[in-house]
Amino acid sequence: MADTTVADPAAPSLAPRSLPEVHRSVAVPNAGGFLRKLFAFMGPGYLIAVGYMDPGNWATSLAGGSAFGYTLLSVALVSSLMAILLQALCVRIGVATGRDLAQLCRERFPKAMAYPLWFLAEIAICATDLAELIGTAIALELLFGIPLLYGVMLTALDAFLMLWLQNKGVRWLEALIFGMIALIFGCFAVQIALSNPDWAAVLNGYIPAVSIVTNQTQLYIAMGIIGATVMPHNLYLHTAVVQSRAWAPDEGSKREAIRFATIDSSIALTIALFINSAILITAASVFHTSGNTEIAEIGDAYHLIAPLLGSTLAATLFALALLFCGLNATVTATLAGQVVMEGFLQVRLPPVLRRLVTRLVAIVPAVLVTWHYGASGTAQLLVLSQVILSLQLPFAVIPLMLFAQDKGRLGALVAPRWQIVLGWACAALIVTLNVKLLADVAFGG
Repeated sequence: MADTTVADPAAPSLAPRSLPEVHRSVAVPNAGGFLRKLFAFMGPGYLIAVGYMDPGNWATSLAGGSAFGYTLLSVALVSSLMAILLQALCVRIGVATGRDLAQLCRERFPKAMAYPLWFLAEIAICATDLAELIGTAIALELLFGIPLLYGVMLTALDAFLMLWLQNKGVRWLEALIFGMIALIFGCFAVQIALSNPDWAAVLNGYIPAVSIVTNQTQLYIAMGIIGATVMPHNLYLHTAVVQSRAWAPDEGSKREAIRFATIDSSIALTIALFINSAILITAASVFHTSGNTEIAEIGDAYHLIAPLLGSTLAATLFALALLFCGLNATVTATLAGQVVMEGFLQVRLPPVLRRLVTRLVAIVPAVLVTWHYGASGTAQLLVLSQVILSLQLPFAVIPLMLFAQDKGRLGALVAPRWQIVLGWACAALIVTLNVKLLADVAFGG
């Protein structure tokens, strides 16, 4: 579609647009009620939310729920609250500057800093893609009997699905994503009903426990949950995809855009919290309470869930939800890869080629692990991929906070003080936990 408004004069005139295929392609009504305007801005938040419920989340939630019951629900809650805040800051930056986070890093930081940030962002995207690749392959094996190694290879074909979706337009893409999120939510609603959890214990699980920090295994899985929830590449993506809306360039319209886009992402991430909690609650109520405390493999969970609940429907819905999550998350990884490469390097690749490059990087460790260890090695690789995301997270969050408080760039739209304080507190918490984890590993933990 053609742009429906003039370009934002605050953005550099010669700078390339972020995600040019969809940039300012969705019209925003100048008049109308609250719901009509909210509907115009709804969509980008769900593109972001799918990254918070990918197969990496499954691995960490299954491992945490089966081993420690409901204890790590507090980590899922805190991570989601952090994500809601950080994504709101992404919305503000994208709307106020007309630039995405990668472009801002390239413009503000010297090359000696910008290029390492780009490299770390690419590592995070590949780690995300690794989790999606393995999770989708496992779902294909569970549902259709396709051998895991072949399934890993088949997932490379989703590049063509991505190309088709992008050509249909961003609204079609958002509608498909929302539909799959609704199906995932429905699958887990049925599973929770069948698993009949102890709701008093569930509510108690949302209260943080000291053991999360003192127990090294809990901390490792908790860091995986944080990495799987507050994903680095989503911070880059959200600053770009929010610019698909064609708001007017005046300050009042920008404030309105920030308001509605923040509501959109907050609702979407709340739904993601429910789904992530459902995975952990199911694992705790089905496996931990029955003495199966070492369920980390998704395949093992699938095969045990039917006899433990007395229903084959639960197992089928479990595998279907996994497949939907894997397919959904490939969209965000592809778009985030495009944003990162174009923003940092100003190098533009066709979407299919970009997808194949990322997938080929991720497919090597997946094929090696699957070949040598079969399904038994995939769970450790999935959890490790999410811990890698946690370790990369400060290198995206700290630049985000620097720009969010930059009154020279954001002007009157600079983030309010309470968001700045909480944002830096999130960054400090992530860095502290990462340092603690690395110290445990270095000193034999």
